[in-house]
Amino acid sequence: MWLRAVSSLSLITCSLFSQDLKINLGPAAGSVIQRDNEGRADLKIAGTAPRASTNKFVEARVVNEKGEPLGGHDWQALERVKATTWSGTVKGIPQGGPYAIEVRVAGTTTIDAIKDFFIGDLWLLAGQSNMEGVGDLVDVEQPDPRIRSFDQSDRWVVATEPLHQLVNAADRVHWRKDKDGNVKKLEGQDLEQYVSNRRKGAGLSLPFAKAMLQRTGVPIGLVPCAHGGTSMDQWSPALRDKQGDSLYGATYRRFLATGARIRGVLWYQGESDANPKVVAAFPEKFEKLIAAFRQDFMQPDLPFYYVQIGRHISYNAQAEWNAVQEAQRKLESRIPKVGMVPAVDLSLDDGIHVSTQDHKRLALRIANLVAHDMHPELEKFRPYKRGPRPVNAKIEGGVVRVLFAEVNGKLVTVGRLNGFSIHGPDGAQLPAIFRAQIDPRDGNSVVLSISGKIPDGATLQYAAGRDPYANLNDELDMGTPAFGPIPIEQ
Repeated sequence: MWLRAVSSLSLITCSLFSQDLKINLGPAAGSVIQRDNEGRADLKIAGTAPRASTNKFVEARVVNEKGEPLGGHDWQALERVKATTWSGTVKGIPQGGPYAIEVRVAGTTTIDAIKDFFIGDLWLLAGQSNMEGVGDLVDVEQPDPRIRSFDQSDRWVVATEPLHQLVNAADRVHWRKDKDGNVKKLEGQDLEQYVSNRRKGAGLSLPFAKAMLQRTGVPIGLVPCAHGGTSMDQWSPALRDKQGDSLYGATYRRFLATGARIRGVLWYQGESDANPKVVAAFPEKFEKLIAAFRQDFMQPDLPFYYVQIGRHISYNAQAEWNAVQEAQRKLESRIPKVGMVPAVDLSLDDGIHVSTQDHKRLALRIANLVAHDMHPELEKFRPYKRGPRPVNAKIEGGVVRVLFAEVNGKLVTVGRLNGFSIHGPDGAQLPAIFRAQIDPRDGNSVVLSISGKIPDGATLQYAAGRDPYANLNDELDMGTPAFGPIPIEQ
């Protein structure tokens, strides 16, 4: 794999007439380079050498953190020095790390090195505030040195909550307005004060990375790009050429800066589009965004995992909120290589943001899908399913039976099952359900006992409204998405 972007590489400015052996181009310290399908990566390196070394071979090797050469990666000739420059490709470095690449001129003992890089999986994080993370910074997921983050100021660091820090990002689109209304990057004492006063910022991405690391042993690199309060229009791929002045452009730049290859995208957005003016266009915009990621990133099968929007404590109308949720639910069955997880049953740390502790639950839901879909070598996860998905609702005597597919084990609930509602042809909720129970005979159905006759054209919803209490999961804690209205078959 050729690394094409300057920001992610270790560049050392030096004269072409330097008398020292130097590596000028290679993986940045602390970085994670995306592995290929065989779990390996090829790395291009280049540099300078003393003029006296002209026409001699430069040799390279890869060593582990103990300084021991990897099997098959001891000293190997790359290319002869031309004048004072050299380059070459170190091929087939296996997943893992931390590694170092050492170089020398053949027959000499002078060595230069790039240290502390990993070969693993890169996940791009995008969307609005629930992906940015606004959970309380209390009992957060603890860091692991094998999980790194290309932070928003374009530095590779050990991934630590909070992952996103917009105020001093490299890209202008993330900066705040000052008191005079001018967009400004936070620096110096103002930045130090902001960091020290911060009490919010936990999200799902670090817990997800920890789960995947524990399951696969593969190092993880995270590329945070989310920005709170943003709409699909602000994420428009048509703005790519605005680069750091647009969200999609900034995200694309950062994709290039980390090597132009990733494992997948984690996306959480939709709250800003749950309003009457734009909600009708949301499904098409969402599909076009996924298509653009796959086209622009030159990965037509790029895995794309997203969260269905959850709850919002608000006096605003509810129909648009549920419309976004339903569009997100339906998209999952139309587009290949996508996966959705619900959040409607999770706790909040304020009026709209998932709590730190339930971000950990959300992360495990995504990790379960990824382990099943993308890691066939993990036998434990092969039987895993996506979680309860509605198939149909039918009247059977005095009950409405709701059938679910993709259930892990059986349906479960804590306390009295809640969240289902029946609506008339005009959309108004009918006071019809007096009891909801999981059918103990199959574990894949919910039986709704009803009072009175259900009119023709009636529909069923689950988790209707902006702030429902909905608590139907399966035995793996894979939640049931908000859904509906779906027809009730007579």
